[in-house]
Amino acid sequence: MSADSTPSKETANPADESTSRTESGGGTELIRFDKVTKRFGSNTVLDSLDFTVSSGKHVTLIGPSGSGKTTILRLLMTLLKPDEGTIKVGGEYLMHEEKGGKLVPAGEKHIREVRKNIGMVFQQFNLFPNMKVLRNITEAPVHVLGLDKDAAEERARELLDLVGLTEHLDKYPTQLSGGQQQRVAIARALAMRPQVLLLDEVTSALDPELVAGVLDVLRDIAHTTDITMLCVTHEMNFARDISDDVLMFDAGRVIESGSPEKIFTDPEHERTREFLSAVL
Repeated sequence: MSADSTPSKETANPADESTSRTESGGGTELIRFDKVTKRFGSNTVLDSLDFTVSSGKHVTLIGPSGSGKTTILRLLMTLLKPDEGTIKVGGEYLMHEEKGGKLVPAGEKHIREVRKNIGMVFQQFNLFPNMKVLRNITEAPVHVLGLDKDAAEERARELLDLVGLTEHLDKYPTQLSGGQQQRVAIARALAMRPQVLLLDEVTSALDPELVAGVLDVLRDIAHTTDITMLCVTHEMNFARDISDDVLMFDAGRVIESGSPEKIFTDPEHERTREFLSAVL
């Protein structure tokens, strides 16, 4: 698997068989970026990006700050919109609709429906400070998915057990440590039963002694569920442990991709070697 390799027939764009594409391995395609470009003013953060992620795969995006990794996650959460190109999730366009044989910007109802399949855990937790832990987890399933309150609470208790916080369900976020808040945020994302879990530097705001607990929870999820994970992290040992594929980004493009063993022990690109030597 390489960012410079010719795509297989299954992933090639029939309109342009020369298009190169980075793939996350076999299985049913779940995420597809087609020539996605994102600019902030004169700065091109993503440059005609093509890549796919297969269902059930764990893909880690690495690279220097500003290389476009977090922008990919924010596009998938529709917090940003691409300037060019299209994104599909589960075979559905995320921010476009087909009408009259043409692609047009999607309405909010369509975007919400596709986005329901995606959960995200942010750097800064983003919990509701006025809600106790249990309600933080049940709020979206009840109001977005229309889940019965009792069913939502049962699911929340199961997830709190998963992340080791059952005894804290009646506390407010401010009564928890940073590591505990991040574990609540993970449970909240999983409560929506997403097909895709996005992880954006989830340990970067934590004190060093709290990092291991959060990473252990995520390892558990990676190793015991079939959820698809797209992870941005500087925790290289964690990336090596949970990833099926690692994508190295630089200047808005994938410059190298492969298995963790290949990327971390025998990278081909000089920029990858420079980056890893600085962070390992």
